Amino acid sequence: MAKPITTIKKNIPTEEEKKKESLDQLAAELADHDAALKKTLELVRELHDSGILEAVHAMLKAKTDIAQIAVEQATRKPVTNMINNVMGAAGVLAEMEPEVTKKLLGSISSGMEEAKEHLKSPQKVGMFDLLKVMNDPDINRAIGFGIRFLKGMGKGLKEL
Repeated sequence: MAKPITTIKKNIPTEEEKKKESLDQLAAELADHDAALKKTLELVRELHDSGILEAVHAMLKAKTDIAQIAVEQATRKPVTNMINNVMGAAGVLAEMEPEVTKKLLGSISSGMEEAKEHLKSPQKVGMFDLLKVMNDPDINRAIGFGIRFLKGMGKGLKEL
């Protein structure tokens, strides 16, 4: 019959054995990923040679100062005004119907093309020309749109 086990020997590695095992594991990893390591070193060398590495290192050292400057710049009145204006414009665009916006922008584009063609001709526009074009349905539609736009804008400005 076998002798019963009364003590268990636990193998506790020494500090030196732990370091050797860690170095062996690191060496195996380096051998497995040789190409990746070479590319990484090449990338770091290029960053160093171009001066980018030093700039990034300096930025990391000065991160508190840079963050303070960024916050100070972001809280300046012109920047906060710009942010508020963008938010206001986004709110207005959110209220508008996308189809109407698309049609209006397309009309503006067409108008710009017509205006560009007029710039190519040296012809002056006189008072009688203005009276004649009032009968043109396209011009009449645009003038009516503009008048109603200005009326609505005036109503909105009255509330200020």
